[in-house]
Amino acid sequence: MSIRKKRNGRLGRSKRRIAFFLLIPAAAGIGLVLSAGAADKVKKDAGLNVLLVTLDTTRADRLGCYGFAKARTPNLDSLAAGGVRFANAYCPTPMTLPSHCSILTGTYPIYHKVHNNGTYYLNPEILTLTERFKENGFRTAAFVSSFNVDSRFGTDKGFEVYDDTYGRDEMIKTFRSERSAAETSAAFIGWLDGLGGAKFFAWVHYYDPHMPYRPPSPFREQFPGDPYDGEIASMDHAFGAVLAKLKEKNLLDKTLIVIAGDHGEALGEKGEVDHGVLIYDVSMRIPFILFAPRNLPAGKVVDARVRLIDIMPTVLDLVKLPSVKNVQGASLLPFIEGKRTDDLTCYLESYYPLETYGWSELVGVIDKDWKYIRAPRPELYNIKTDKDENRNLYESDPQTAAALRKKFDDVLRENTSNLVLSRRKMSLVEEERLRSLGYVGGDGAVKLPKGPLPDPKDKMGEFRILMAAVQSEWDGDMAAAEKNYREMVRLAPDVAWRYLDLAIFLSKNKRLPEAAAVLEQGLTRLPDAFPLYSRLAHFYMGLGKLQEALDMSRAALRMDPRYFDALVIAAAVEDARGNWAESVKYYKTALDVEPENRMVGMKYAYALAASGSGEEAAAIDEALKREDPKDFRIYLDLGVIYTSLGKLDRAEENLARAVEISPSPETHFNYAVILERVGKLAEAAKHLRLYLQKTPEGETTRKAEARKALADWEKRLR
Repeated sequence: MSIRKKRNGRLGRSKRRIAFFLLIPAAAGIGLVLSAGAADKVKKDAGLNVLLVTLDTTRADRLGCYGFAKARTPNLDSLAAGGVRFANAYCPTPMTLPSHCSILTGTYPIYHKVHNNGTYYLNPEILTLTERFKENGFRTAAFVSSFNVDSRFGTDKGFEVYDDTYGRDEMIKTFRSERSAAETSAAFIGWLDGLGGAKFFAWVHYYDPHMPYRPPSPFREQFPGDPYDGEIASMDHAFGAVLAKLKEKNLLDKTLIVIAGDHGEALGEKGEVDHGVLIYDVSMRIPFILFAPRNLPAGKVVDARVRLIDIMPTVLDLVKLPSVKNVQGASLLPFIEGKRTDDLTCYLESYYPLETYGWSELVGVIDKDWKYIRAPRPELYNIKTDKDENRNLYESDPQTAAALRKKFDDVLRENTSNLVLSRRKMSLVEEERLRSLGYVGGDGAVKLPKGPLPDPKDKMGEFRILMAAVQSEWDGDMAAAEKNYREMVRLAPDVAWRYLDLAIFLSKNKRLPEAAAVLEQGLTRLPDAFPLYSRLAHFYMGLGKLQEALDMSRAALRMDPRYFDALVIAAAVEDARGNWAESVKYYKTALDVEPENRMVGMKYAYALAASGSGEEAAAIDEALKREDPKDFRIYLDLGVIYTSLGKLDRAEENLARAVEISPSPETHFNYAVILERVGKLAEAAKHLRLYLQKTPEGETTRKAEARKALADWEKRLR
């Protein structure tokens, strides 16, 4: 996780909500309709700020401005009324990371080579929209809400601040994978308040409408039976705080606001529960709005087909910045001005079914009125006369099918790059984070069968079993979840993630021996499945099987010498054995891979101190302390390290601060020890008493020795 500048602001409680309701109705009418110039007139302006707002998993047809009567999206609707709404916008893929890479680079996945969540990262050779703004003097910042666009996947290129903070940083334990739109809005607002008058390019990413749909109150009550729509309403509400802040700072009419979905959501249509596998329009059509009241016409609706890859050239055109070489999108300003009305050709893909389930990938193209999907059973739809894609004309209209196949081949040839495919292995925490977000798979650990691959649309029954398991787990019906996870192992024994799904479920329900046995079964069938080794090492560690954990970690490291979690597990085993020199080596390599991981940095420093390199250890912890001066654990470790170095004054200073930040049994105990050593016996006795009063431990040796020491100290004080 990259936290170049961490913001921990939250929206206020009732007072801030009241402010929202007072301000936003005003914002909705702040000249949004009246301030534009002549009809369809576009005014380019190098002085504009740019705010990119991406709406994860948001269908266009669930917003009020796109005609959904039940919607409660007044803030997004106000921007559409005061700006330009694109009625027919498409994403290139129904996956979060690759779709955002297309937004930020203006290229298709076949160019930027990011095809899935979690196992790819954006090639550093590609110049991003952010970098273009940064090199032209704009302040740049991103505030994202989901692990899918974590900085480790390369979307942070060019951002001075990349706030992908979801919770406390750990080593390999799972922590929150997302945050609410309210939290993300508050983080952006905190940054904007400290910006001064500088021009900015900022990206705010909202994730709320993603499964599981659990809108907060009052939206939960307002949308009984329709939690997806409640999530969208909640997201819109939180976005209203951003609009209110822009108005407050007199920036609303000086900022281009770009609203775009990254993909849609099937909601059970076409046989798909959520998104990712199929590439029908329910998952591919997205909301797209541009708002700049002094620069764009108000209430303009562009009916022509446009694409997410068009955002980058359009934005650069409007703010008078040079375009970027190899951008595959087109500026949409001529469409806004009415100079162009043609539908743009759109490439589509999903490699999620191939890399996750061992089914065929789906790729396709939309050209004029036609949509072609290349699949084991190809599909052809006239999306002008058959908007729901119910009549497959591939067999009955061979002439059009042949023309669309040729068009697809042309698009593929013209837009595919020679860039190196940037793949990466997911860590354990990444696996669990993606799983917690509903992506049950993603590492590509699939043993593909010989011959033709299954068509994903023929596998929707199997897919629904898996999603039923996930939903049952979310709902707390563990018996149903386990039944379905086990059924998936039976149905797909050559897919490593099916064993992992079941094993992770069992481990979360405190059935670690059974979880380990499931992975052992998987390795018997799939001996080259990398994710099974790394996860099994973690389970063995939890079971106290240190040698087995080390063996599994070493097996994973033979496949990938820089695999982060295997390095950390191996280091932890060597720690437990007191092999400090070996653990130092593993921790050092782990930090080379993930230098921002504070917990690993602390462990590395402790191992260095234990191996006799106290000065080096102290220097590392002092640097960590400067980065996070409120983490009591760093002060605690420094107290121990300085004590070992004989620097008792420094030890006392750090342990005093540890107690001040976190007056816990551990800090009281260590502070008492150093106070006694420097001759402050009364103060030492006070903190040892506090340790004994607060500690939850049973009758341990340490507790017995503490009682004995306290009795001795009190006797000496009489």
